[in-house]
Amino acid sequence: MFQTIMNNLSLWALPSIILLILTMGLVKKVPLYEVFTDGAKDGFKVAVNIIPYLVAIIVGISMFRACGIIEWIGQICAPMLAIFNVPADTIPIMIVRSLSGSAALGVFSDIANSTDVNSYAVKLAAIMVGSSETTFYVLAVYFGAVGISKLRYALLVGLLADIIGIVAAILVCNLMF
Repeated sequence: MFQTIMNNLSLWALPSIILLILTMGLVKKVPLYEVFTDGAKDGFKVAVNIIPYLVAIIVGISMFRACGIIEWIGQICAPMLAIFNVPADTIPIMIVRSLSGSAALGVFSDIANSTDVNSYAVKLAAIMVGSSETTFYVLAVYFGAVGISKLRYALLVGLLADIIGIVAAILVCNLMF
């Protein structure tokens, strides 16, 4: 019963919100089409403004992966992380996740394809992917879109949050599995 209610609620949530916005706009006599097209123009300007930041982050990630530094860091950290029951397969996710979500999903896919889907490494990798953020991507795109150039404290807090997310994922995985 509860699941049916939640399914219906989620099915109708977005159309209801859109209908509510349109109704409120009509009630307040807002020129809906003009406001919508003005917002679309602003969105296009933002998209054009963030292209250099996107290119920079994509080139940086590609160089980082192509030079083999991720594997090198993984080999160095593997013995120390083995003490905390962290498989070597999951180390690249710890490194790549703060750079790129798609790269982290690619690494996760490799882990899932190379080991048993129910393995500890796959479960830990899944929790790590879900408990951290693409810090550098967020800084490049969102801060670049609004013109913020002083990133020092935001970068430190973002990386600290990523580290806390990874540590929490390891703790949760060790407790649960």
